[in-house]
Amino acid sequence: MLNFYPGPSKLYPEVRTYLTDAYEEGILGAPHRGEQFVQLSRTVVGSLKRRLNIPQDYYIFFTSSATECWEILIQSLTKKKSFHIYNGSFGEKWYEYAKKLRSEAEGLRFDINEPMPVDQLDVSTDTELICFTQNETSNGTQVSATTILNLHNRYRDTLTAVDATSSMAGLNLKYIKADIWFASVQKCFGLPPGLAVLVCSPRAIFRAKQMNERNHYNSLVFMYEKMLNYQTTHTPNVLNIYLLKRMLEDRSFIKQIDIDLTDRANELYEFFGQFTEFKLLVENEEVRSKTVLALEANERLVEDIKKRALHHNIRLGNGYGPWQRNTFRIANFPAIGNEEYEELKRFFLHYYA
Repeated sequence: MLNFYPGPSKLYPEVRTYLTDAYEEGILGAPHRGEQFVQLSRTVVGSLKRRLNIPQDYYIFFTSSATECWEILIQSLTKKKSFHIYNGSFGEKWYEYAKKLRSEAEGLRFDINEPMPVDQLDVSTDTELICFTQNETSNGTQVSATTILNLHNRYRDTLTAVDATSSMAGLNLKYIKADIWFASVQKCFGLPPGLAVLVCSPRAIFRAKQMNERNHYNSLVFMYEKMLNYQTTHTPNVLNIYLLKRMLEDRSFIKQIDIDLTDRANELYEFFGQFTEFKLLVENEEVRSKTVLALEANERLVEDIKKRALHHNIRLGNGYGPWQRNTFRIANFPAIGNEEYEELKRFFLHYYA
């Protein structure tokens, strides 16, 4: 089965070997307060910083999912409110979540064909956290490094948090330009779901300590205190942390992965731009995602394409949110090989050219 679903997505083929090794090495039954786990955790943190270009003074934590990160950040870094800038379902869900915890949370929606409107933002001075999604998996858009820099320069005194779920480990993100980044591992990391990586700047940790919110097992200040000894507040997903260690050791550095993914994204956009029965959902090339392509057609054709592809052992992504019925999505993740995209292209040329 060729899997182009944008998460949970295709695993790196080596995961099969890693799984056996994890069992053989006895890490799966090791106590999570013991030296074996602590060594594993320390190694993974070092590898993440080195391989993904994360600044040395940033802190790294393990959580269960990106959704859990939404909750941690709102409860541990805001007393009053956050401000959410979004153009798709995942950014909007984060905003809805924030409103349940802090009723004064504010949001601004922008169009999928427009860059994030940094110049038009009106973020009040009592806002404690500005939140946005770097790569919106629901519609195939992304916020560029330049836009993130502009936001950073405009609101230097306010913490910024970035959901990078479908770009971390795929793109060379400029972590220094925001205080918090997080991602689940079932997309560009090419691993099974159930683990997320949360990256925080010293400023974010300073704020967490100031607030000193300790009402939850996943309060950020608790997590920080435990991670000083490379431990977690809860029994962690040891297997996935081990898989993450192995995956990072066997992959190129992020700079090269980014170059390869960007080249392939450009080829895919060019390829899918030639069809007449369906079209690219995002018309503005500047804001198109490099890791998730969204294609638009009438409902009947979308159903036909997905069913026919499945018949040929090709799994395409369903549409999501408002685009659920009239789009399908294709992941451009590092674990998927170039020859698999060649087969995907042959399928589309055969049936829809």
